[in-house]
Amino acid sequence: MALEFLKTALVTLLVTLDPPGLAPLFIGLTLGMTKTAKREVALRASIIAFAILAAFALGGRFVLEALGVTIPAFRIAGGLLLFYIAFDMVFALKAARRGEIVTDAMAIDHIRNVAAFPLAIPLMAGPGSITATMLLADRASGDWLTLVGLLAIIAAALAAAYLACLAAERLSGLLGTTGNIVATRMLGVVLAALAVQFAIDGAAQAWRSGLAPM
Repeated sequence: MALEFLKTALVTLLVTLDPPGLAPLFIGLTLGMTKTAKREVALRASIIAFAILAAFALGGRFVLEALGVTIPAFRIAGGLLLFYIAFDMVFALKAARRGEIVTDAMAIDHIRNVAAFPLAIPLMAGPGSITATMLLADRASGDWLTLVGLLAIIAAALAAAYLACLAAERLSGLLGTTGNIVATRMLGVVLAALAVQFAIDGAAQAWRSGLAPM
């Protein structure tokens, strides 16, 4: 197992996951949750993202090809879904709906849902990190020892993302209620721009690949 491969894999995944960039988005997505709930969301999202990236590392390309799904299509879909979340953040629809949660069971479901979408996918395990993971797995050339090393690197990168979310949770406490509301609106706009960029990148990639209709 080449040490150079592991270094390349770690740098690539850290860049595509972008833990520092994930932290402020985590604040907006978990607005109004308790500290315990935020930590549970961060942990669940990291575990789900690891499972997704590990699955794509071991057989993602085969699955996508079998389903007839391309990476550009995945990018565009991810962008559209993120834009929906951004719309909620900017206009406080998420906060209004959260006020309707009246039972513990519903609250637990909400925590699980946020952890799975949009935090785990597509923010953690998004088109960029999935593509990078599949490309790195291809470089392993079927060497199981190298693939195990790649899985360890994926776990390390997601551990960094988890720690970034915990740091964001502390920052959220310092901002207070008003600061969190303002931050949520601003980050909603940023997330909307990120969503549009996802869709643009997917459309551009599809065009270059000859997948777009003439």
